Amino acid sequence: MGEDIKRNNDKIPFDENNYTHNIRKAGERRLDRRGFMKTMVGAAGIFAVSTMPWGAIAVKELTGLGSKSHPKQKLANANDLKIGEAIEFAYPGEHDAALLVRLGENEFKAYQNACTHLKCPVFWSKEEGRLVCPCHHGFFDVKTGKPTAGPPQRPLPEVVLSKEQGAIYATGVKRYET
Repeated sequence: MGEDIKRNNDKIPFDENNYTHNIRKAGERRLDRRGFMKTMVGAAGIFAVSTMPWGAIAVKELTGLGSKSHPKQKLANANDLKIGEAIEFAYPGEHDAALLVRLGENEFKAYQNACTHLKCPVFWSKEEGRLVCPCHHGFFDVKTGKPTAGPPQRPLPEVVLSKEQGAIYATGVKRYET
């Protein structure tokens, strides 16, 4: 008796075994390799479709197609501001603080004055000739808005200016560029 079983089991494959003897076909064969691949392709498709709006927004921002327009706002009369002085203003929104600095006879620069590190207010230091963030000792070049020292890594957003009939106007905010 034992000899018969051993003799039959020496065959490869075993007679009683078709390599699927351990699979309970009613439950375990629902997700085979093909089913798994179909599920993954379906999940990837759903993910791709669900992220399309974000991709469209990113493309719009990166290509500049979605450039925002800002209202023109009078900041000051050019003669009211002495060389080396600065004034604060809100632009483009009432909660967007900005800073206008007169650097020369006809040279004005304006930046949004929220530090690019942790959004602390940035101040003009006439003595040092640079913009200063007192929270973490960050410093910015007043002519470019780029950080010169401290933890800030990105430049301050520059406010676009125009001069008309002796007055300085803010006309927009430059896009952030790396």
